[in-house]
Amino acid sequence: MKERWILGIQITDRNQEVSDLQAILSKFGCSIKTRLGLHEVEGDYCSTSGLIILELTGNREEFLKIENELLGLEGVEVKKMVFKV
Repeated sequence: MKERWILGIQITDRNQEVSDLQAILSKFGCSIKTRLGLHEVEGDYCSTSGLIILELTGNREEFLKIENELLGLEGVEVKKMVFKV
């Protein structure tokens, strides 16, 4: 049975974590179908924390590789939803 994976990535300090996180997202770019980034912005304020939502495409082995690399980053929390399709 095929799986559809959605990953939620909470970043505590976008300025500190951005280069390592972006390197992982670029490395697995062909497995990312949809990427949505959210952070607080109001007037002159721009939050250093953020949330990225990824919809993955491919196979379970690739999904696990992406998840494990993201989990290895300090200041990053990863949650997943797995749907059977």
